[in-house]
Amino acid sequence: MSMNKILTFFAPKDRKFYALFTQNADNLLATAEALKTLFHTPKNGEWKALIEEIERLEHIGDDITHKIFTQLSLNFITPFDREDIHYLASAMDDVVDYIQAAAQRLELMHIEEITPPMRDLADVVEKCASEVHLAVIGLQEMNYNKTKEILVRIHSLENQADELFDKSISDLYQNEKNAIELLKKQQMIDILETATDKCEDVANVVESILLKYA
Repeated sequence: MSMNKILTFFAPKDRKFYALFTQNADNLLATAEALKTLFHTPKNGEWKALIEEIERLEHIGDDITHKIFTQLSLNFITPFDREDIHYLASAMDDVVDYIQAAAQRLELMHIEEITPPMRDLADVVEKCASEVHLAVIGLQEMNYNKTKEILVRIHSLENQADELFDKSISDLYQNEKNAIELLKKQQMIDILETATDKCEDVANVVESILLKYA
């Protein structure tokens, strides 16, 4: 039996870390779902409530991340490498931060209309978050073959987001004549695409953990 698997066997039985990762994954998915709803909602009174909900979920995510770091300081034995736990918590936090940034920019940049490229990218963010949720929950089983399919889907979705980004930017510079509007739309598209990059970062950390311990 490898040393990694021996340490996993003697990991804390209360599984605090897995419970916190599950909470974090649930919150990440809820944030992405709220973003998708926001970007499919015409600008009206509901925008403010949805943006506030995303901000509330982002604060919850910060709190969960803090709890994970606290548990790292309290527990000598962890279910997998302390560095990997830190990377995973930070990567998930980054996803939520970029989702919150996209929602916040709607107000800060006074965006009046959600364009089809923005909506399409928000959809991909939600799909990526759904797969990230499955991947993180799947860590409890430490089944690489099962989780690998999920990780492949995340990478595929990130590639899809890259393609949407490239086409959106090309169309934007070809058709948008108002420089301020061009800047607003470009920044929003960039933030949304980066959110999918951060989902891929989570997938990479999960894969690294599974390769060590599965």
